[in-house]
Amino acid sequence: MRAYAMNGAGNAFIVLDRRDASGPAAYTPQDIAAMEVVHAFDQLIVLDPSSEADADLRVWNNDGGEVGACGNGTRAAAWLLFEGGAKSQLSFTSSGGPMRAQRLGDGAAEVDLGPARLDWRDIPLSLPMDTVRLDFGVTLPDGRRLEGPGAVSMGNPHVVFAVEDLASIPIAEIGPRIEHDPLFPERVNTGFAQVRGRNDIRLKVFERGAGLTLACGTGACAALVALHRQGLVDREAVIEADGGKLPVRWDDQGHVHLSGPVVLERELDLRGV
Repeated sequence: MRAYAMNGAGNAFIVLDRRDASGPAAYTPQDIAAMEVVHAFDQLIVLDPSSEADADLRVWNNDGGEVGACGNGTRAAAWLLFEGGAKSQLSFTSSGGPMRAQRLGDGAAEVDLGPARLDWRDIPLSLPMDTVRLDFGVTLPDGRRLEGPGAVSMGNPHVVFAVEDLASIPIAEIGPRIEHDPLFPERVNTGFAQVRGRNDIRLKVFERGAGLTLACGTGACAALVALHRQGLVDREAVIEADGGKLPVRWDDQGHVHLSGPVVLERELDLRGV
């Protein structure tokens, strides 16, 4: 097993390459906490052997909870394999569904995260609701209301609020309230998106189990899909997160494609962890 500190647009990961292992491993919150002493991260990305694809990809948030998908983490893992001499196209299995990646001309990676899932049961929600605009809102400390977010599953649950002034939203304060609302039985990632043009979106995401991060790949994908369904943007846009820009495309077959910067920071020594 080899371990790497990586980031995608500031979204920080530990990537464990366990493809030469005899079988998958589980990680407890105590294991995650021990790794954070070595290197602070948002998600742990684990590559296990797969009989159906180039690797099986698993994801844990830094609170110790396993989740179904991580867009930037998948890009980082694909980039790592490409740099190690892998073929120009890869496939991954995951609990969130199959994913594919292709090497771009500049050595970066684009991932196809599969189809956006839009039924209320796919998110999931605790009761039937139109996912284009949920009958749901939150009151800000100054009395303003945010209403009608779109809901999308990208292998993990997202809601996306369109906001006029992103800087005025106290995300760290309201994010936990939305994450744990009873409407979302598996909790939820919450995006706050300011539309600056048909192909230009400014986004911040409060991630379940990780909090406010510099970027969220599945959050960027969910934002494009949710905002397009509300008629606010086209099917392709650049999503600007705090950590960098993430091009996203929702193709005619319903699949969502994510690209953007990847940085390999260093190899880690996790022996004894």
